[in-house]
Amino acid sequence: MATDSAGTGTGGQPARSPRHTSGTAGDRAIGLATTSPFPALSQSWRLALRIAGAGLLAATAATHLDLYLTGYRTIPTIGWLFLLQVTAGFGLAAAVLASGRRIVAAAGAGFAAATLGGYLLSVWVGLFGFTEVPTTAGIAAGVIEIAAFAVLGVAVAAPAVRPPRGPLARLQPRAPAAVAAVAGVSALALALLGATAAQAGPAPAAPSRGAVVLKTTTIGGATVLTNAKGFTLYWFAPDTPAKSACYGSCAAYWPPVTGRPAANPGITGHLGTIKRSGGQRQATYHGHPLYTYVGDSAPGQAHGNNLNLNGGLWHEVTVTG
Repeated sequence: MATDSAGTGTGGQPARSPRHTSGTAGDRAIGLATTSPFPALSQSWRLALRIAGAGLLAATAATHLDLYLTGYRTIPTIGWLFLLQVTAGFGLAAAVLASGRRIVAAAGAGFAAATLGGYLLSVWVGLFGFTEVPTTAGIAAGVIEIAAFAVLGVAVAAPAVRPPRGPLARLQPRAPAAVAAVAGVSALALALLGATAAQAGPAPAAPSRGAVVLKTTTIGGATVLTNAKGFTLYWFAPDTPAKSACYGSCAAYWPPVTGRPAANPGITGHLGTIKRSGGQRQATYHGHPLYTYVGDSAPGQAHGNNLNLNGGLWHEVTVTG
């Protein structure tokens, strides 16, 4: 019986049709899989993404470590959360660098997204009684976190020359949509961070019209000085009776009380003013320039008391006699 020569190859083995080939030699050389609609990443590219992702995670962990050591450790709840972020950030950086598993990269991307989300929430609505102020350092850390999410997200979503196993294997046929989702989330995060950055920097203190009324209230058994709205007033240890040491991002967290003070009856002590660098008059009490704190969201709170933040200790202003 005659055989079809087109259907057999050498030695009678079935011939491979062009559509069953894995790709050209050039494709194989750079690690591309032509059977996928999205280019597969070669091992060298995946290694580069791992190194970049690990470096970015370590950078955001180092930023939080610096903030923790320079004052955030004294903030209730926020302090130990920062320490947790530092530990998790360095741990995930080491794990991503040492392991090529997608699940580890996914954990790193999730950590970066969660850290950024916490920062944005603390700026917009506050977290655990603490309200963050957008600063250059905070925005820079946010950019690093977005970059970490994008790099590690691509490492997870992009198809591989060797298909992955486990729960993330289902991403392989959906690689284009998964990578597009990573890009979309990263772009949205950049837009939100950009909107936050537009608020960065302290607004100039407006000169007060007329006298600044000072009152008192009782917090934790102590009689403390407040402004007319009942918000606690603070003094800053590095200040001198003639000069404020709180400017820039410090003044964003601790807005100075501007104007000439006038105390309610029963408040004793020397009242005065100093001149700030911008020309505004800042109220003083017993030689201490006065400030409010953005972390106090309602009268009767004193979240800023005994915080070591923005270069020194802060104390509520107590009234005696």
